[in-house]
Amino acid sequence: MKQFDAVVFDFGGVLFDWSPHHLYRELIPDDAERERFLAEVCTSSWNAQQDAGRPIAEALAEKVAAFPHLEHLIRPYYERWSDTLAGTLPEGVALLDELHAAGTPLYGLTNWSAETFPYAERHYPEVIGRFRDIVVSGRERMAKPDADIYHRLLARIGHAAPRCVFIDDSRANIEAARQLGFLAIHHVDAPTTRRELIALGAALAPSAAQDNAP
Repeated sequence: MKQFDAVVFDFGGVLFDWSPHHLYRELIPDDAERERFLAEVCTSSWNAQQDAGRPIAEALAEKVAAFPHLEHLIRPYYERWSDTLAGTLPEGVALLDELHAAGTPLYGLTNWSAETFPYAERHYPEVIGRFRDIVVSGRERMAKPDADIYHRLLARIGHAAPRCVFIDDSRANIEAARQLGFLAIHHVDAPTTRRELIALGAALAPSAAQDNAP
């Protein structure tokens, strides 16, 4: 029996291959130096502020003021932001497409800057177009795992949390969703997520690995 009425997808790490390393492997070839820069200068927590609505110009100005000798490396983080997005993750998109073909209501809940999300809308309309609605953290000025953004999603889509499957690669985001009653799947890889969706009653074909399992 199908246990859900809708599926909510996170984007980065599930449907899209985003990472600052895609850009900084070119800018900082040395692995240790690159890791240090991304851990101490253009950090994930700094990026998260823009995902929560902080203007990019403000973020760059503050960071350059703190590390003026690294301006040539800081500015590309957003000036060459498109190079941090390496395209889609085919297995995740295949799940999305199958659910869409089965008539499942699909929604997005993504931590993404309001200023960079239009790039995805322009360049990946075949993915973005699968969704009935997408809640973008930068546009809402709040981000996962804050409970408020989950409540914002539910108010917009008109489905109750216990009837929504939420798929995200962040354990913190999954735990927050579970506390609100979502049927939450921690996305580790597409075959595992596929199995969990099937267990919840999704009309999906098993993966090749499942077909060959003893």
